[in-house]
Amino acid sequence: MRDEPLRDGERKVYSVAEFNSRLASYLRRVRDVWVAGEISELRRNDAWKTVFITLKDRETGHCLSAQMTRARYDALAFAPEEGEVVHLQGRLDLWEARGELMFRATAIERLGAGDRLVALEGLKRALAAEGLFAEHRKRALPRFPRAVGLLTGADAAARGDVVAAIRSRYPSARLVIAETRVQGPGAPAAIVRTLAALCVHARVDVVIVARGGGSVEDLLPFSDERVVRAIATAPVPVVSAVGHEQDVPLCDLAADVRAATPTAAARLVVPSAAELSGGLVVARGRMATAVRRRLEHDRKLLGTRRGRLRAGVRRTLDHDRERLERVSQRLASAPPALLERRRVAIDHAGARLHALSPRRTLQRGYAIVRSDGAPLRVASATAPGALLEIELAAGSLIGNVVEVLP
Repeated sequence: MRDEPLRDGERKVYSVAEFNSRLASYLRRVRDVWVAGEISELRRNDAWKTVFITLKDRETGHCLSAQMTRARYDALAFAPEEGEVVHLQGRLDLWEARGELMFRATAIERLGAGDRLVALEGLKRALAAEGLFAEHRKRALPRFPRAVGLLTGADAAARGDVVAAIRSRYPSARLVIAETRVQGPGAPAAIVRTLAALCVHARVDVVIVARGGGSVEDLLPFSDERVVRAIATAPVPVVSAVGHEQDVPLCDLAADVRAATPTAAARLVVPSAAELSGGLVVARGRMATAVRRRLEHDRKLLGTRRGRLRAGVRRTLDHDRERLERVSQRLASAPPALLERRRVAIDHAGARLHALSPRRTLQRGYAIVRSDGAPLRVASATAPGALLEIELAAGSLIGNVVEVLP
């Protein structure tokens, strides 16, 4: 680098590098400067070594971009928030390669909360007290929406992110895109009207409200009470994807689901066709396995039942055969037994008849006396001189009555 400028006649001509170097050297003399303003944007990430801060003059709207090393920022006694009014200490510097002016902050002191931040906190507490942010009001997102409504700004990068993510995940998904004003004084009313139109669409089952990052002022329409109430009372579930991940506008609290980014919102509202296909393959395999197991179980059960049926039939046949054999034996032995019983009965009857026979009585020494051929039972039935026939066990006698005794 030259210490002295080139001379072209009477002119002093500096190269860009020389000029930027001299300007940087001059600006670095401006040290330990304090600047007051409202933090309108605060960008930080765990992977970044630098925190980027935009300081805004609340009266004129003029802005100052500042940077602070992550180590200094993490060492602060408090965590600055967008909307706060702070005092920023630092020095001027120039990025020589690009010729960009930078304010390198070395300290931050809290001066007070901005008016907008105070108002937002009050509105947040009031709406929370009404129950608009309550978890029990949150609705589950439909698994397979007929159509996805997308509320976004005109030519917004957020719209491209959502559309690209949905098309890549679920190509057959139907999108109903409604562009509206998302920044400025008329944005809240426009957002409410557009959301209402999307919700009454015949096929829209879920709505994504998407907007890219911006300053606190840029995102104010999405913390407007009208927008918050419209999202909370929408007839279909609403997914809020507004701002960066660290931004939390009030619409995020009223929505059924908050997505960190528009791409994340797309992943929430539609399934992955690849995952569904893989799930179908797994389900088909499980179903085939279940069918095979069921058929195997039914086959074994049928075999068991068939075996039991065969065993039952065999037992029944054996029982019937044994019963038939017993009946046959009874039939074969019944006539002789009956004849024997009849013979015994006849013998008993003959023996009794023989015992009761008059002949049997005569053999015991008795006699039968007949008068005129009739048995004589009383003595008075005859008279002296009458002829009597006396039958003995062996032979007979004939005699005359000599005397009749009383």
